[in-house]
Amino acid sequence: MNWDLISDIILIASFALLGVFVILGLYQLFTRKSLFKVDHRLLWMILPLALMVIIYIVFDKLIVLNVRPNGSGEASFPSTHVMVALTIFSLIALNLPYYVKSRLAWTSLDLAMLVLSVLICAGRILSGMHWWSDVLGGIVFAMIFVSIYYLITRRKHHV
Repeated sequence: MNWDLISDIILIASFALLGVFVILGLYQLFTRKSLFKVDHRLLWMILPLALMVIIYIVFDKLIVLNVRPNGSGEASFPSTHVMVALTIFSLIALNLPYYVKSRLAWTSLDLAMLVLSVLICAGRILSGMHWWSDVLGGIVFAMIFVSIYYLITRRKHHV
């Protein structure tokens, strides 16, 4: 089984799902004619995504803590595939109940994203692209980004 390809496909699927929310945000921007009238939940998604890009640049270009087990010599900590996919899947899971009215639909999507999250974590190790510590690092960074988002949107929602 080609776990590298499978994890690449899962990563692309996460970007596609994120694209749906980007389109929704752009639709709101154009129809409401003001950035301030776009749902704050959509706007705040920019923060964890920007943090992801910063962490990628820091650990891929500036501070190399680990190299891939496949011998390529490339930086491997944290696993970018894991960090990106889990951040996106978690952001979407937090927002589905607000935009999808069917509980069965958003619960099914949540379950699918959970399965894909497990597969991408396992796939990065099984493909020889990452050590378990790289995958764990990707999970931890995703949790930090999503926690910041949750705290901001939760607080903003109750104000």
